[in-house]
Amino acid sequence: MLDVAVIEEPAAAEASLDPIRSRILAALAEPGSAAMLATRLGLPRQKVNYHLKELERHGLVELAEERRKGNVTERVYRATACSYVISPSVLAAVSPDPSRAPDQLSARWLLALGSRLVQEVGALLTGASRAGRRVATFGIDAQVRFASAADRTAFAEELAQSVATLVSRYHDESAPGGRSHRVVVGLHQIPAASPSAIPAAPHPGAETRPQDNAAGPKDAAARPKAGGVAATPEQEDRT
Repeated sequence: MLDVAVIEEPAAAEASLDPIRSRILAALAEPGSAAMLATRLGLPRQKVNYHLKELERHGLVELAEERRKGNVTERVYRATACSYVISPSVLAAVSPDPSRAPDQLSARWLLALGSRLVQEVGALLTGASRAGRRVATFGIDAQVRFASAADRTAFAEELAQSVATLVSRYHDESAPGGRSHRVVVGLHQIPAASPSAIPAAPHPGAETRPQDNAAGPKDAAARPKAGGVAATPEQEDRT
């Protein structure tokens, strides 16, 4: 079972979003037959069996084993992954495109960057999985609490300069066998715990943009988190 699987087909996305099927997928974190799932979920076995077949057809569940019970063969299924991400490619022509309106201070542009990240890394994972390889990636996740809007601005400027310096130092347009990589850096305020909570007022003197009040990050708890390398360059998928 994979940690995360990417759903790239519209029909598979539609199947996964069905309320009953999503419950079945969650329940199949542990293998089970239609009869076992019917008991767990309180649903008729015939209905569970129908949805299982649809999920299997779209590659979201797979046969784990078959058990003989008298004259009956019981099919035991399991989910193909612990969790699923629907790629923006499912939306095809209406998926976000960061090249349409690049704007470093726009929350919507940051969202478009995130959408492209999911789409591209998802495609890499799908190809690497089929080839039995891993994908070389690197990620950093950290939290920082700014004392003022001025500090936030200074942080963003210094971060941008550091990234530009590193890219300039290591970029080699003509290296034989070189491969292009995408670097994405984002900074945003951590949402309030309650969906109905009203966002905190900006620091005095902070610049705001009517269309993108969430564009820059405001205060956040300072708890740096570890990043990691999923694979070394030697393990990188080259399919």
